[in-house]
This record gives sequence, C-alpha cells and structure tokens, in this order.
Amino acid sequence: MLKALKNILSPEQVSTNQTILQQHSKDESYHTPSLPDIVVFPMTTEEVSKIMKLAYQYKVPVVPFGRGSSLEGHVIPYNKGITIDFSLMNKVLEIKEEDFLVKVQPGVTRTQLNKELKKYGLFFSVDPGADATLGGMAATNASGTTSVRYGVMRDQVRDLEVVLGDGTVIHTGNLAAKSSSGLHLNGLFVGSEGTLGCFTELTLRVYGIPEYVMAARASFPTVHDAVSAVVGILSAGIPIARVELIDEQSMKQANLFSETDYQEVPTLFMEFHGNEAGLKQDVEFMKEIVADYRCQGIEFETDQAELNRLWEARHNLAYAYIHGYPGKKLMVTDVCLPISELAGAIEHAREELEKFGLPGGIVGHVGDGNFHALLMIDVTSQEEIKKADKFNESIVLYALERGGTCTGEHGVGVGKQKYQEKEHGAALMVMEKIKRALDPDNLLNPNKIMKLTD
Repeated sequence: MLKALKNILSPEQVSTNQTILQQHSKDESYHTPSLPDIVVFPMTTEEVSKIMKLAYQYKVPVVPFGRGSSLEGHVIPYNKGITIDFSLMNKVLEIKEEDFLVKVQPGVTRTQLNKELKKYGLFFSVDPGADATLGGMAATNASGTTSVRYGVMRDQVRDLEVVLGDGTVIHTGNLAAKSSSGLHLNGLFVGSEGTLGCFTELTLRVYGIPEYVMAARASFPTVHDAVSAVVGILSAGIPIARVELIDEQSMKQANLFSETDYQEVPTLFMEFHGNEAGLKQDVEFMKEIVADYRCQGIEFETDQAELNRLWEARHNLAYAYIHGYPGKKLMVTDVCLPISELAGAIEHAREELEKFGLPGGIVGHVGDGNFHALLMIDVTSQEEIKKADKFNESIVLYALERGGTCTGEHGVGVGKQKYQEKEHGAALMVMEKIKRALDPDNLLNPNKIMKLTD
C-alpha cells in the first residue's frame, strides 16, 4: 500500500514519520490516541480520488483530518490505515460576491476565509471558537456563537464536492438559492464526519459585513434569570446576532486568564448587527426586557478593540480552564434542548457538577438552546474519568428526555456513539443502511457515529 501511494503522490506527500503519525493520532478531546499507519497530504481532488481507489482496492481504512480541533475523537484512527491530511488543499478558489457565495478547498480555515472576504465587504458567519478548517466544520455540522442569527454550518452549504469510498467524485448541490430536485444530499453529507466520503470543495453562503455592531455584557443574580431574559429578547423579535451565557465560575476563570475585571456572576455576552438608528431602538427595548428579569447591570461596547476583547474572553474560556488547572485535561460536554427547557438543564448540570465534585463551569449558546460544561479531569485517574462520564451521561439523558440531542455542535465521533440508539430509535437503522450502501466495506472513518456489526 505504501509503495502504491508513493507511485501516485510525491515522496513529500506520504509520511510514516513517527512524529507525523503521533500528530494525527489524536484530537483536542480526552479520548485515547491511536496511530495511523500512513499519513498522506493530497493537493487536488484527483489525488484524493486516487488515494480512495487504492484504499478501496486494498481494503484499508481512511480517516479525513483537518486541524485536529474536534472534541469527540472524530479523527482518531482506531482501525489504523490511512489518514488524509487536507492542510495542503487550502485555497479560496472563487468569491462570487454578487451571489454571496464562496468556493473553497476543505483545508481553508475560517480565519483565512474571513481575511479574504473582508476585501469584498463580506464575512462567513459560522464561528465555532477554534480556527477549524471548513471541511472539518462541515463534517461535524459545526456552529458557534453566531448561529442564533445566521444558522449552523448545514445552513451555509450550497454544494459539496465529495470523493466517495470507491474514488467516485460527486456534487451534492448547485449554486441556486433553493431547489426541489432530488434528495437533499447536502443535508446528508454535512455532519457525516467522514463516514460517507471526503469533501474536496465546498460552496458556502456568505454575508455582508453589518453596517453597525454593538455588544453588551449583562449581569444577573441567577442562571435562570439570564436564560429567561434571552427567551424574552427572542420573543420580542430583536435581531440579536450572538447571545452567550457564562456562569459565575467561568467568569472567574475568564478574569484570571484574560486579565479582565468583569463582575463574577451569571452573565450574558450579546452582540447586535444592523443599522445604527434601528439598533439603538432595539437596544432600548432590550434594556427594558432584561430589567424585567432582574438584570443587575449592563455595559455596551461599539469600539472594535473592546468588542474583540469581549469575544476573546469568551472564546479563550477553554484555555482559561486549562491554564487554571495544570496537570488536568479539559473535557467539554455538548447538549442542546428546546430553549424552554434550557434553564432547568443548566441548573441540573450545575447540581451534578457539585454532586460529583468536579471542577468546571458552564457556558452556552443560549439563543439556540446549546450549552457546554467545561470539566477539568486527571486522565490518569480512573475515578475522575468515571465521574466525568457519569456526569456527561446525566446531562445527556436529561436532554434526551426533554426532546433535545446528545450533541448540538461537536458531533458524535466515538464519545457520543453510545447515545445514538436512544436518541434516534429506528431511524438509526436507516442511517446504517445508508452507510452500508455508500461504504459496504466500512472503510470510511469506521466505527464513528455508528458501529456496524456483520
């Protein structure tokens, strides 16, 4: 297999170097690493197709790899085989500013794309925190802070070029804003985590940079008050672009790490996009609403440097916890519920954290019902790992019992695989049939999302 790969790629594009293998044996999660046999670095769709044809011929597993920033073990090659690293496929291929579309290769990162789009007065909306690749973001159906206004990754994908397990190249959509033609393959492949094919091009929806941006930081006595205020804001139809909840413990960590002096109580970070006159009216209305939910104080920012400082504090929370607990590993949970159930779910999560005696905090994209618990655990302690798993199971079951999901944006990988049958029921069998039809030998990122049995 190694010899065959070197016949279709240059020597620099094929590696069995131990350091390279180790770099591709893990992601940002706490899941156990596993080395691939070979790492390849294709530069074109044609090369990816040739790699897939060889893997199909030799019955060798294939795992796509972006930047390794995933959080549920998606890119860990537990069945060994080939890891395809897409870092060399990192070109912005076309910007169609009049259609608000951009075509990119999968290795382009969101920061890289937004730097290019800024020249045209445009931006790409999905903001997961990590500077992930767009291919990886599509693979996990990523979202983030702006999804309450602009939607998740699946909402932005107009077309995908996909290399299937036998090397066949297909397109899943077109450039039109809507279509009633055929099955919705975009929706099928986005979120498939490399189990159905490898993305080699993505055509994505982009947006005009807002005329005016205003951010706010609102403090509340309880998490319940903060979440209730969000429901009130959304019910009023105020065009909020971001609304993030940071609990008391997380505000403490943010202040320590980011050298801020924010009040250490449950806090909403909010951002509003629009025209200046209209936003001022909306913000006045918002102030009246949050006052009804015992808002203790609200600070506004329009200066770009202060806006950046606010959102950097939010995005750096994971690193704040890591630096605050040296020797421990970060575990991030991820559930999503109907927004009417969110306050109860967060209160339940805090009670469970205290019951298990685990250090950590809670943050969330509360505008769409998604929240995360950030736990610091000693991965050498089986007792702490067991506690963390029990905590995670507790909040997942709470969400599923109330019509929610085990993962709002991080994906399934191996970490959430055990909840798939409970969440999807008989629909999981439909997913398995699709997987078997497209990948009969189970070579594409095997045993992620679902574990097939003979």
